[in-house]
Amino acid sequence: MANEWATFGSDLHLELRGPRLRAGLMDALREAVRSGRLEAGTRLPSSRALAADLGMARNTVADAYAELVAEGWLTARQGSGTRVARRAEPRRAEPRRAEPRPAGARPSRTSAPVPVPALTLPRPAAPAHNLKPGTPDLASFPRAEWLKAYRRALTAAPNEAFGYGDPRGRIELRTVLAEYLARARGVHVRPERIVVCAGFMHGLMLIGQVLLNRGVRDVAVESYGLGLHAGLLTGAGLGTPVLPFDERGTRVEELAGPALAGAHPGAVLMTAAHQFPLGGALPPDRRAAVVDWARASGGFVLEDDYDGEFRYDRQPVGALQGLDPERVVYLGTASKSLAPGLRLAWMVLPESLAAEVAAVKGAVDWTSSAPDQLAFAEFLASGAYDRHVRAMRLRYRRRRDQLVAAVAAHSPGTRVSGIAAGLHAVLTLPPGTEQDVLRSAAWHGLAVQGVNQFRRPTVPATLDGLVVGYATPPDSAWQGALRALCQVLP
Repeated sequence: MANEWATFGSDLHLELRGPRLRAGLMDALREAVRSGRLEAGTRLPSSRALAADLGMARNTVADAYAELVAEGWLTARQGSGTRVARRAEPRRAEPRRAEPRPAGARPSRTSAPVPVPALTLPRPAAPAHNLKPGTPDLASFPRAEWLKAYRRALTAAPNEAFGYGDPRGRIELRTVLAEYLARARGVHVRPERIVVCAGFMHGLMLIGQVLLNRGVRDVAVESYGLGLHAGLLTGAGLGTPVLPFDERGTRVEELAGPALAGAHPGAVLMTAAHQFPLGGALPPDRRAAVVDWARASGGFVLEDDYDGEFRYDRQPVGALQGLDPERVVYLGTASKSLAPGLRLAWMVLPESLAAEVAAVKGAVDWTSSAPDQLAFAEFLASGAYDRHVRAMRLRYRRRRDQLVAAVAAHSPGTRVSGIAAGLHAVLTLPPGTEQDVLRSAAWHGLAVQGVNQFRRPTVPATLDGLVVGYATPPDSAWQGALRALCQVLP
């Protein structure tokens, strides 16, 4: 048996030096599964046996196994050990063709998100404190390091960089992005599969147009999310049936079930690593199930990885895209890690979609500034981006901890959830009190949003709460915002 495990370990071709032993082991196991060297159902050695074989700490192997279970690559059950997760067999699906519709008929869709009525209670002219989610601490933008990167990038830029260029984006940025995403998010990527775009909404618009051109009529969405995203899809002519939600997150098994009322989605939009706004990660069995659905149906998963770098209590959950790069469209952005004003985002596309998305982008505009792309490429390549993310992760974790402590002290009956990752937390309120608390917050000069402002119109109201963006205020305003929040909690 010892020899069998020794052979198993050596076949992984691990580099066992340096500080990233766990990441190296995880990458090797992912590649072994992806390439078929480790088949579905294969039982892996115990963490103790593999650690001894590879000459590393047992905890390093155990942590790697746990992360890969969370990502859906492996399964672990008492008495049966750790095994390679079983995957549905992929099939090559023909592009969907549009079905003829009766003259004058409109595509199936859900209604557009209903705007929350404006608060009418008199209040100060402008909020003194902003705890709305979705924005990082803009005062912490690394201006000096960005300026250095911009100068180096402009000095080295070829003349052709100032022309119209490749609609996919600058090759310098796509090359370093491919390396970074593989290392930091477990994304399986090559530069030619990346399309740089001007924010997540721009990327969603492009992929939505390609899906529509292929005959897709519906893109399923989660029960809670940004109404702007669903609105963009419905505005493009796509239906947006809503997937049910329970205590474990989005019920992806309903993609082929009766809950969608006759809709047949060709894609699903998800925040799998950190559901927005409720905050949980999609459980391993549901990560596997949504990829299996895409393989069996020929559909696509649109993965919105909006804040994947910010996880505080353990290593980040890897991107869903790594489970099947040909069925998952990965969308990432610098809006949360640096600043939304940069208008820099990216899509990692299946081979079957890459050329179509690039063509649609090129036909509309090129949008993303070439000098900004070159500066970001230099910022990434120099290590400045990694240093900035590490510093902000520590800062946001301290704020999260301060938020949890303050709420526990001033409102011990208020539960704080969704705090393992991201830039916001959810504060659960007593049933029926959300609107009253929002009015009180406005009166006290506090800008904050309720959970039900992110609920799809067809979803029953079963949860009252506040979505608190603890990253938004600058350091100078954070303590004041925290005191204002505690004042309005029941």
